[in-house]
Amino acid sequence: MTDARLEPLGENHLASVAAMFGDEDVLRYTRVPNPVPPGWEREWLEVYEEGRRDGTREAFAVVDADDGSFLGLGLAFGIDREGRQLELGYVVAPEARGRGVATRTLELLTQWGFSELDALRIELWISADNEASKRVAANVGYRYEGTLRSFHFKQGIRDDFEVWSLLPSD
Repeated sequence: MTDARLEPLGENHLASVAAMFGDEDVLRYTRVPNPVPPGWEREWLEVYEEGRRDGTREAFAVVDADDGSFLGLGLAFGIDREGRQLELGYVVAPEARGRGVATRTLELLTQWGFSELDALRIELWISADNEASKRVAANVGYRYEGTLRSFHFKQGIRDDFEVWSLLPSD
């Protein structure tokens, strides 16, 4: 397994993020628009920077702990500080797949959610077709709760999403 660390997503990561947005699986299994509008990675970063300031979102670059190379993204959406819950997401760059990066990313994000945000519930919303992501969730200890049928609509396609969760007591 590749040793990875999280660092706040910033301008220095945008070229790698833009390259990752060209990957078919990233476009299929994430909420990134397809096709990606030119310069969208910068707009996206601005949304996360605003969320960082108001405490409702966070975006991390996942980087190799040894050489600092970009491996992917770790995201926290819809942070509900009063309710002490949030949704996490992770995206691995194509060249970093198959090395345990997604599992390590989710472990780090989960630790961050519980320790830094004092979360009582962390959710993952995963496309029902994304078998790899569901394996990662299970490997980290998340529990499958159910399927939201025809829940997500993107570019004319409706997708079922599975909800997975982890509580501090799990």
